[in-house]
Amino acid sequence: MNKHTTTRDLSQQAPHSPRDRISGFAIARRTLDKCRASLTNTLGEYHYDCPLDKTLFDFKGINGEQFTAAVRNSSDEEVGAWLQANGTPKTAAEIKAWSDEAEAASPMKNPERRTAFINNCQKLGLNPEKTTTFDWLDADDRESFKSKPASHTRLIFNS
Repeated sequence: MNKHTTTRDLSQQAPHSPRDRISGFAIARRTLDKCRASLTNTLGEYHYDCPLDKTLFDFKGINGEQFTAAVRNSSDEEVGAWLQANGTPKTAAEIKAWSDEAEAASPMKNPERRTAFINNCQKLGLNPEKTTTFDWLDADDRESFKSKPASHTRLIFNS
């Protein structure tokens, strides 16, 4: 039986929002997009296994290499099931609490990252006092691809 996965060309289109969840995990769909793009050399200016991805990996007690191995030839649903079954076991309540916390986080609370975050928010016309990391990433993605078409995806069929 064939299954298909969608790989975004991240030189032409942004990855999913970190808000888009797989099996309840925030960041996971974006990380999946970047991992697949790294496997197909379509990562553009994005970085896979970056600090944001590592927050997911750390929460689950896995690493980028393990995640990459799970992503090869796997559908989104299979990756979600893999996240549930591997690494440090987490309950649905723990996953929701972590994901909700990640979605509400802001570098404004981190003295080492505050100045850079303020500068980045100002470039995008965002109020850093009211902007979360996810808000900033979404706005930065929109700005980066403002003049590019939004439908550069490829279906990859695996057997």
